[in-house]
Amino acid sequence: MQLREGSPQRKRQVLLFFVFLGGSLVCSETRRYSVAEEMEIGSFIANIAKDLGLGAGELAARGARLVTEDNEPRLQLDLQTGDLILNEKLDREEMCGSTDPCVMHFQVLLKKPLGVFRAELLVRDINDHSPEFSEREMTLKIPETSPPGTVFPLKKAQDLDVGNNNIQNYSISPNSHFHVSIRNRGEGRKYPELVLDRELDREEQAQLRLTLTALDGGSPPLSGSAQVHILVLDVNDNAPTFAQTLYQVQVPENSPVGSLVVKVSASDLDTGTNGEISYSLSYSSQEISTTFEVNSLSGEVRLIKKLDFETISSYELDIDASDGGGLSGKCSVSIEVVDVNDNSPELTISSLTSPIPENSPETEVALFRIRDRDSGNNGRMTCSIQDDLPFLLRPTEENFYTLVTNGPLDRETRAVYNVTITVTDLGTPMLKTQCNITVLVSDVNDNAPAFTQTSYTLFIQENNSPALHIGSVSATDRDAGANAQVTYSLLPPQDPHLPLDSLVSINADNGHLFALRALDFEALQAFEFRVGATDRGSPALSSQALVRVQVLDANDNSPFVLYPLQNGSAPCTELVPRAAEPGYLVSKVVAVDGDSGQNAWLSYQLLKATEPGLFGVWAHNGEVRTARLLSERDAAKHRLLVLVKDNGEPPLSASVTLHVLLVDGLSQPYLPLPEAAAEPAQADPLTVYLVIALASVSSLFLFSVLAFIAVRLCRRSRAGWVGGCSVPEGHFPGHLVDVGGMGTLSQSYQYEVCLSGDSGSNEFKFLKPILPNILGQDIGRKSEGNPTSHNSLGI
Repeated sequence: MQLREGSPQRKRQVLLFFVFLGGSLVCSETRRYSVAEEMEIGSFIANIAKDLGLGAGELAARGARLVTEDNEPRLQLDLQTGDLILNEKLDREEMCGSTDPCVMHFQVLLKKPLGVFRAELLVRDINDHSPEFSEREMTLKIPETSPPGTVFPLKKAQDLDVGNNNIQNYSISPNSHFHVSIRNRGEGRKYPELVLDRELDREEQAQLRLTLTALDGGSPPLSGSAQVHILVLDVNDNAPTFAQTLYQVQVPENSPVGSLVVKVSASDLDTGTNGEISYSLSYSSQEISTTFEVNSLSGEVRLIKKLDFETISSYELDIDASDGGGLSGKCSVSIEVVDVNDNSPELTISSLTSPIPENSPETEVALFRIRDRDSGNNGRMTCSIQDDLPFLLRPTEENFYTLVTNGPLDRETRAVYNVTITVTDLGTPMLKTQCNITVLVSDVNDNAPAFTQTSYTLFIQENNSPALHIGSVSATDRDAGANAQVTYSLLPPQDPHLPLDSLVSINADNGHLFALRALDFEALQAFEFRVGATDRGSPALSSQALVRVQVLDANDNSPFVLYPLQNGSAPCTELVPRAAEPGYLVSKVVAVDGDSGQNAWLSYQLLKATEPGLFGVWAHNGEVRTARLLSERDAAKHRLLVLVKDNGEPPLSASVTLHVLLVDGLSQPYLPLPEAAAEPAQADPLTVYLVIALASVSSLFLFSVLAFIAVRLCRRSRAGWVGGCSVPEGHFPGHLVDVGGMGTLSQSYQYEVCLSGDSGSNEFKFLKPILPNILGQDIGRKSEGNPTSHNSLGI
């Protein structure tokens, strides 16, 4: 095999934004190799790796590929050794026909980085075809009067080989009348001619049979022969003569079958049969004889098969005009096939990468080659893609293009791109070819889960059942696959004292929230925490949302009566003077409810009374007042049953019994004093405030009552008061506090009643309030020590 250096690099112009890329991308030199045809399969041609300056195995590492013009697998590239070998026997005649030299162009494509190595393989001809005549016998009619030196054209032989292996010489079998001369025409074509050496005499010899032999220039030479049958005719001294020895015509390749190509015309001065001319193809190869036909009478040359410029661009025809006397003339017809734009551009994809990771910088998607088999403007092409896609076309030499991304892609914006590559030629009409490439964008975990709300508010009724579903949180991830699979979790609360793990739980798969135990509104009205949503990407991304749980109150607490107390050792008795006016405040029932809202709205109702109609209870504040004037006929002792009811659903209630004593005067003791002071309750700050408020209200009430009694007593008698004050002993409950936060305050109050020693007197002798129990006990002891200290009225 022989390696020959190519000619210098030729610069080519590429229309419509073709940019020349040299240097490292495309090899600037065309390598030329040669090989003889009919070599065995596997024959070594050259070492491509060595010519490229690459080491062993680098062709495989760079993904080398061999691409030929006609995509026929005639050659094979060993990627490990770099050897270029034959993949099949090459037949030069089949590949190139009569074209000489026979060159097969191919490219070696490299990746990482991209490179194109251009080369061509010269297929050398060997002498593997013998000359052949189209007819095994040809007949010549020669007048006997033909002078010596007359030339008679013979049909030439055909040899498929080219160059020296083609026909080089003709010879005729030995005879005394003729020899063969060779006439050279354009393009190296040789035509045999029979030259008359000695006049013929029909009477002496009417016919001759000679052998015409054609020899090629091969080593060893090959030959072919045909019989020449010569008929000696009587005198026909005028041969047909063509109007032109050479006809030149142009025929569009898209001419229909039957189209007239050319009409040749010859004339003969003879008359009769000697002047009758018939036309025929002098030499008709198989290609010519199947493409053209000649009308023997008119000389019209017509098409009998479609032309193809890309296959054969020109034809040379030899036409004979023979008269009836055996004389003939010859002319040549040069037919040039005119190219029309009948071939659409071709696009061949060499490599395609899909899918492409999103957020990647400029990435090569495809490498492809375009070709148009037409010539001139019909074979010039432009290549383009849609304008609204983030891709670019980058041209290289030899009509190779790369499709690359124009910056990073975002799968969440668009996951699939349909790229249409349009190749258009510049012929008339313009033809185009389109190729659709689907480019998939693979996902990268670049989006954190996003909650549908930044904060959630959930409501749950207190006293709920454990494991109750109280609500859900939801987060979505714009990524795909595992990058979009979201897992939910509870985050540590900001309040370290909040036992979140014992209050709620979350389903990691769907974000459902559950209450783990029953909640108590009175203990915990609301709490908040954060939930996290984490995807399963690498690295994992997460986000947070705030969840606030509001516990709704249920009516689960009955009203609690603060005053009057029902657990004392002695019933609490309210004293009412018989002289009290209607609406006189007897007492006030004070109650609280541990619930909130309407569940804590309290109403009061008098259920039962010793004497109905005498007392009434205000529904909203629990005040017990007289409904009418008291009379002497009214019983002295009354028992009132008051119902306290909340506004919940269903409503809850409590009842309290109130004892009322009607008195005419205050000289007789009725209520016993407590024996011992109640243990002071441990009060919180709210209790202290309630006690102070209740004491203030009670003091104002007592001052009003004392002032009223003092005025009444002053009207009845101006005499001094005589007698002692006896305070009965007994237990009286301590202070009571409203802890319900309803704004209704009450403080238990009691009165120390001092009656006159005279049993017959019904008038009040002494009245004063006793707020604390300890104070009442001191007053009792002082009265024993100084019995006269009560003779004066004190408020």
